Formats: sequence, structure tokens, C-alpha cells
Amino acid sequence: MAQLITTLGPKRAEDLGPILPHEHVFVDLRTWDKPGYGEGEAADVIRLMAPEIERIKAQGFTALVECSTIGVGRRADIDRAVSEATDFPIVVPTGIYREPWVPPFGHEWSEDALAEWMIAELEEGIEDSGVQAAWIKISAGDDGITDTEAKILRAAARAGARTNAVIGSHTIRGRVVMEQLNILEDAGYTASRFIWIHTQAEPDFALHLEAARRGAWVENDGIGGWGDPNLYTDAYNLDMIRNVLDAGFGDQLLISHDRGWYDPAEPGGGTPKPYTYLVDTFLPKLEASGVDRTTIDTLIRDNPFRAFAR
Repeated sequence: MAQLITTLGPKRAEDLGPILPHEHVFVDLRTWDKPGYGEGEAADVIRLMAPEIERIKAQGFTALVECSTIGVGRRADIDRAVSEATDFPIVVPTGIYREPWVPPFGHEWSEDALAEWMIAELEEGIEDSGVQAAWIKISAGDDGITDTEAKILRAAARAGARTNAVIGSHTIRGRVVMEQLNILEDAGYTASRFIWIHTQAEPDFALHLEAARRGAWVENDGIGGWGDPNLYTDAYNLDMIRNVLDAGFGDQLLISHDRGWYDPAEPGGGTPKPYTYLVDTFLPKLEASGVDRTTIDTLIRDNPFRAFAR
């Protein structure tokens, strides 16, 4: 029986309700070689982020997927501390972000070594954090996948095939996603265990449908403002979601904010963007547009569990 691996242990579908599939608790978008990169105290992060977690608990959310991977300041130990302080499950990844955020070992290690490292984090745990990785987060550049990014993807495919972990990729351009899916399938994994993160950034809806037809998950994680606020409006997001639903791919659609977070580069961790916009503002608009409550429940409860559980 599939389970969602979290900071509070594995959870079955009946243990959970709505899940936010793309958010951040702790992020450092500086590169790995900058002074202070990835540094932070758990107590400071709890102080800033626990109130945000409590707000979504009050909305009925039962888990959150942390999308900070190696390269953007992953801190599984801090995720666990926030999780335990709020009694709220957080779903943490293994994997490596894209260039220039790839740390030296991502360039230096072989595909075999990267795959074994990911498998170890997925099966045993992340360093000494006491947290088992649930999924694999990677990325690819806008101009095409580099040799190192392709190596990381092939390693992720091998780790996914061993563990059934889903691979999610921050990929802005649909043509790059098609290249990733080819690499993934050539490496022996399946597009049905791939999430196209930031699908909303690709203006060509035909590429959204092509990815879905190949079996991939498409994720609109720009709810409530993402990138250019004049472009990624509620109206834009409603149209994208309705188009995916109308095309018959509602069972492969994920929706979230890509919000948070504690940023160690900012004084006091900065000012987090709350995770509450989806329920407070967007879902009422989605329902008013004609999407029934059963479909909405599928989008916020069933789909995230099916995507990330293994």
C-alpha cells in the first residue's frame, strides 16, 4: 500500500486530507560558494514559519511538500524541527538543482555514485537529520539541459526506478521538458513518475498537453502570484487549469503556490508569503468558474498523495 514519507513518518491516504504539493519552508537562492549559504538556526525558522503552518492547518491542510533541494539550501534538519514544533508533516526531497547552483560533488561524481546517494537518502535518510527523503527534486536550464543536469536526471531515473519515487523538475521551457522525458524513458523510468514543476511558465498549451499525454504530471504552482504578477494572474491560472481539466487530464494536475519561506540571506529570514491564498481566494474562483467540488477535492487531496506517495 502506497505511503507518503514525511518528517513525521509514513502516512497513508486515510491519514491525510488536503496537501500543498509545492511550497518552501527554508530556501537559500545564493550559490553554494557564498558566505553563510544554507545557514540558519532551527529556533529562528520556527519563529518565522510556524505561524504560517498553523494558518494552513486551520484551513484543513494536512501536509506540505518542501521543494528546496540540494543547491537551494535544503535543510532537512530544520524542516523536521518546524514539523515537530507544529505537528505538521513535511515532505522532503533528495536531488540537485540546476546549474549554476550545482555543488562540486554534482559535477564530480559519476552517474552511479549520484544514483546510489539518492537511493540511500530515499531508503535510509538524509545525513543525520532523521528525515527520509520522499521524492527527487531536480531542475534544468531554460536554454536546454546541460551535460551535468542530464547526468543528474539519469541518476534520478535510476533511483526512481529502484524506489518508485517521483521526480519533480523545475523546468521553465516545455521543449526542455520533452528532452527530459526522453532521457528519463531512455534510462528505464516512466513519465508517469515525473512532475513538470512550473508548467504555468510555458505559454504554449500544446506542450502542456503533450507532457500530459506522455503520462507526466503538470503542476501549476503559481497560485497567488508568481514571476511577473501582471502575467500569472488568477485569470491566467484559471484558464490553464480549466484547459487541462477540459482536455481530460485532471488526474495528472497539481496546484500550489510556491510560497514561503525563511531566507538566510535576509535579515531575520525575510518576510514569508503565506500559503493561504489557494483556499482563501483562488479555490472559490475556481468553483465559481464551474469546477465542481469533487474535482477540487481531487486536485488538493487525491492528486498530491498519488503523485508523491510510494
